[in-house]
Amino acid sequence: MKLHIYFLSLSFLLLFTSHIVYSQDTQDTVVYNLTIRQEMVKKAGKESMGMTVNGGIPGPTIRFKEGNYAVIYVKNEMDVETSVHWHGLLLPNFYDGVPYLTTPPIEPGQTQKYEFPLIQSGTYWYHSHTMLQEQSGVYGSIVIEPKEGEILDYDKELVMILSDWTHQKPMNVLRNLKRGNEWYNIKKGTATPLNQVIARGAFGAQLNFWRQRMESADIADIYYPAFLNNGQEVQEYPQFEPGDKVRLRIINGAASSQFWMTFGGEDPLLVAADGLNVVPVKRNKTFIGIAETYDFIVTIPDEGKIEFRATAQDGSGYSVAYLGTGDIIPASEVPRPDKIKMMQQMAKMDMRMGAPAMKYNPSEEEPQEMMKNWGMQMDSEMNMEGMDHADMDHHIYKNGDMDMPDEDASKQIDHENSMEMNESTSGDQMAGMNMFAEYNYNYLKAPTSTTISEDQPVRNILLNLTGNMWRYIWSMNGVPLSEADMIKISQGEKVRITFNNLTMMHHPMHLHGHFFRVVNKHGEYSPLKHTVNVPPMQKTAIEFDATEDSDWFLHCHVLYHMIGGMARAVSYDTERDPRMEEFPAKILFGEGNHFYSWGLADVASHMSELNLVSSNIRNQFNLNAEYGYNQNMEAELTYEYYLYDYFRIFAGMNVENEIENSLDEISATAIAGIRFFTPYMFNLDVRVDNKLRPEIRISREIMIFPRTAIFGNYEYQADFGWVNTLTEEGTDVPLDYKEETTWSAGVEYFLNRNFSLMGSYDNRFGAGGGLSLRF
Repeated sequence: MKLHIYFLSLSFLLLFTSHIVYSQDTQDTVVYNLTIRQEMVKKAGKESMGMTVNGGIPGPTIRFKEGNYAVIYVKNEMDVETSVHWHGLLLPNFYDGVPYLTTPPIEPGQTQKYEFPLIQSGTYWYHSHTMLQEQSGVYGSIVIEPKEGEILDYDKELVMILSDWTHQKPMNVLRNLKRGNEWYNIKKGTATPLNQVIARGAFGAQLNFWRQRMESADIADIYYPAFLNNGQEVQEYPQFEPGDKVRLRIINGAASSQFWMTFGGEDPLLVAADGLNVVPVKRNKTFIGIAETYDFIVTIPDEGKIEFRATAQDGSGYSVAYLGTGDIIPASEVPRPDKIKMMQQMAKMDMRMGAPAMKYNPSEEEPQEMMKNWGMQMDSEMNMEGMDHADMDHHIYKNGDMDMPDEDASKQIDHENSMEMNESTSGDQMAGMNMFAEYNYNYLKAPTSTTISEDQPVRNILLNLTGNMWRYIWSMNGVPLSEADMIKISQGEKVRITFNNLTMMHHPMHLHGHFFRVVNKHGEYSPLKHTVNVPPMQKTAIEFDATEDSDWFLHCHVLYHMIGGMARAVSYDTERDPRMEEFPAKILFGEGNHFYSWGLADVASHMSELNLVSSNIRNQFNLNAEYGYNQNMEAELTYEYYLYDYFRIFAGMNVENEIENSLDEISATAIAGIRFFTPYMFNLDVRVDNKLRPEIRISREIMIFPRTAIFGNYEYQADFGWVNTLTEEGTDVPLDYKEETTWSAGVEYFLNRNFSLMGSYDNRFGAGGGLSLRF
């Protein structure tokens, strides 16, 4: 009973925070000082530049008691601006910490004061919300004790914040993703080269992926040399004694990694999620999405120490912690996902991937049409009995009809989300469904009802989660943040958002300033959370009571996805805080639309080639120059404009030698045309020059072994002369018709991220080999 009364009180506070007036005079003030610096740190046995909070990674745990008044001074001792977001805390909009949207950035040398009342308890965290700084180490944990005392039974506690670490500069990581380099998958051993695909009998599945412009079933983007628990790969906590009940406050503070958590010994008791108590449940293997928090209670055994293991979702590494002393009681190991098997299973389902992205102002009906036409296409004859909502189209919007009656819609969600996945079902289609069966929240149940009054007006919002791995641009409903309108809501509404994931990546979606109910099989007792993981090719529905004001950020918490465009501002359409007048939100919205530049140089025995690219969402500049040691050369400078992800128009200048094996006569022509990334992943170029000579070019690269790729290029140009003469039959025909064909083929062996060995034959330059440099 005490648990229910406590949770009911907390729920009331969560729903009505904007209407409470706080008096600092009646609350205990707790003050913290945090200093952010750039300095060398040693992780995974190597030093690299990081960003520390009070000298450490992670930053210190800051502790409060519910009812305290928090005053936090954040000093920026770096040479770039920074920020701090208090993740999961319900606080005044101005202190939420999203620079240029809610809070001013902290300029170099500045100290910024954050102050707010603590109206909740639980496990939370803080992190930078400036570009990619979180990846470099700007994060730490928050613990808030309940005002009325703890109702859970435990003796001691331990905060563990999980994270990932790269020795690269985070902007270089993003640049590498933008260029479509396969090195990260090669380094992790998660690539699916053609030899392995054919050996497993999965060539048909591979063709299906290529047809949808996907190389494979991508699971995680980046190679990390280390995964960390409280800043280290391995942690020992010998202070815990046999019989101790230890509350583990676990936070996923990673930039780009989801984890499977496993425990040695008896199954632990899961007691809280995202800071709020849930109905306790014994649970061992648990998926924790980025930015989520879970609290477990474990009992230290008499016979040894418990191993806690956090395994990266793609199986590329893990961190461990040992609780207690003595012999290790090992946690179960989570096997690496079988990507080729996943491809085969998905090929047997009718999964339409690669939904169009980079749209301008989609029509009101377009998101519903996208949900209807893309994603998991269910066989109408399949037996739906016993299938979980997370693995089927639960048709919240009947045939995309956004005007579905509110009461019926709510009942539809609760009914269909209450269905359980029957994991023992056999058959090819059901095998494909079971691939994602573990990714749901049915193990979480709120202690008291979380339903929102049916008397409130309902605003239905459909957000298809879309993206393009080829150019690494992420979006919602096909629109990246820089081109999107705000999502408008009003106070007093019940807001219902459906996230429909049309990609092969997990997207942990976080809404600032709110808790929402994640509608699951428990219906009325669906849990409240601030971050919800949306699994690949699945839907997740959330609901919240719109009681705030101003603008709040909504985004994928995979840091590189957020910067890539998978974000929105949710706006109550109220007057902006006048203190933000000098800080336009367009600066935040434009973060993902910066130009990123990269290059490739081939130095070989028969020729040299240089390719430079500078690109943002819509615009791209290309410089390509080839020079053969037989004195054949060609150079081209073009500007491209992307109409959408796979189709662009271009114009530019081409320069080449007119006489073979001689540079005595160089011609320059203007060119214009289209470029298209086709199904089956061919690059197609169709153009015409100022002499009205049509030309077609096509190229492709395929990875055939774990580090080896083959590539080819074909070009055909027709020259009609365009000087006509009259034949005996009286027909005009072109004079001096000629055609030119060039082609090349080669092989590349990846040595590391920046260098490859290459060999090729080009019918202009001959055969040879050398070194490729990526920069």
